[in-house]
Amino acid sequence: MKVKKSNIYMRLIHRYLGFFLAGIMAIYAISGIILIFRNTDFLKQETAMERPLPPDTDIHKIGQELRMPFLKVEKEDGDMVYFSNDVTFNKTTGIAAFKIKKLPLVLDKLTTLHKANTKQPLFFLNVFFGVSLLFFVISSFWMFMPDTKIFKKGLLFTLGGIVVALILIFV
Repeated sequence: MKVKKSNIYMRLIHRYLGFFLAGIMAIYAISGIILIFRNTDFLKQETAMERPLPPDTDIHKIGQELRMPFLKVEKEDGDMVYFSNDVTFNKTTGIAAFKIKKLPLVLDKLTTLHKANTKQPLFFLNVFFGVSLLFFVISSFWMFMPDTKIFKKGLLFTLGGIVVALILIFV
């Protein structure tokens, strides 16, 4: 059976692009798994922060200034204002004290890569990676001849994967 040149080129590109992207795929896999737990404290470290604000800042606008929109005043005690989430504000000094929970630097950078948008230069890498993954999907159908048993089984597995994904998305 004669193999078409297009099949040979598709396999060649598939193979070497796969090797080239293996590291990037590992990084995206790790950061994707970490992002699943972004609403928990998994792997996060707590850091105490202080931010100077003008002493005359309206206490109802402290949440906006700290980018914590859901802060609520719990009590006032002299010059100190206590908010939800362990945030304090000293009306005399203008110091807002709070704690943040962040991923360690390397993991934070990995998740930043994963979440890059068009305002960041990393988005070119994300587009390249997405197009490459789409190429892998399409080129995988050139790995086997269409009239073989394994190709037909592969189509059934592909259909099964699509059905499972749609069920998980819509249920």
